[in-house]
Amino acid sequence: MYYIYHIEGKKVGCTNNPFKRITQQQGYYDYKILAKTNCIDKASAMELQWQTKLGYKKDIRTYKETINNFKTKKMIHVTNQTITFKKTFNNKLDGFKFPSFIEVDDYIIEVNNEIKDFLINNNFKSKHSEERYVYIQSLKNFWDVINKPKNNIDIFNDIRQWAKERGIYEKGNPQTQYVKLMEEAGELAQAILKDDIKEIEDAIGDIVVVLTNLAHLQSMKIEDCIESAYNEIKNRKGKMQNGTFVKNK
Repeated sequence: MYYIYHIEGKKVGCTNNPFKRITQQQGYYDYKILAKTNCIDKASAMELQWQTKLGYKKDIRTYKETINNFKTKKMIHVTNQTITFKKTFNNKLDGFKFPSFIEVDDYIIEVNNEIKDFLINNNFKSKHSEERYVYIQSLKNFWDVINKPKNNIDIFNDIRQWAKERGIYEKGNPQTQYVKLMEEAGELAQAILKDDIKEIEDAIGDIVVVLTNLAHLQSMKIEDCIESAYNEIKNRKGKMQNGTFVKNK
């Protein structure tokens, strides 16, 4: 059984042994069990949802990823300059079980497909054994490049390119995109009613994608629509009534 627990003012966490984890290891006796489940995937999702709901910073790694990473990190040896992958005998790192994350210095590097490809293509044979290693600074530099924040224009351009490649602009029309928008709005409504943070995030993102395509099909750019709307409201005065902003007449 997995338990989502809350130490008020401190954290929301997940564990399969509350007494050992919270009382013996962390030294807290006053805590509340928020939820429990037999499924580690559900527990991982609920932990993040409760962290958001109660105003705590979301963990970078899910509970499941943390557990998996703990099991596999013994296969990695970190020095000041290199990371050696134990029990690896060729440059393809065949048979090596990659951890979910690699922690080095002040970096927490998610081992996604791009990182796996980098590790496979940039490892070297140790002078002392057949094991393989990579240089830490090189890995950090690559991580910085693939995680460079995109500005809004980049994101909207990516959406339009994605839609173009899939024929949405060639074969679609504003009417079909409007229907899609209503579908996504309905999914957002359901997610809000369920207080499902992940689904709310996904639904909002989907709505932005549809609006980007709808604007393009009307020979507009969503960036211009947003700027026009902001210029209209930026100096607007009013007050909140029943949870809604009402402008002055």
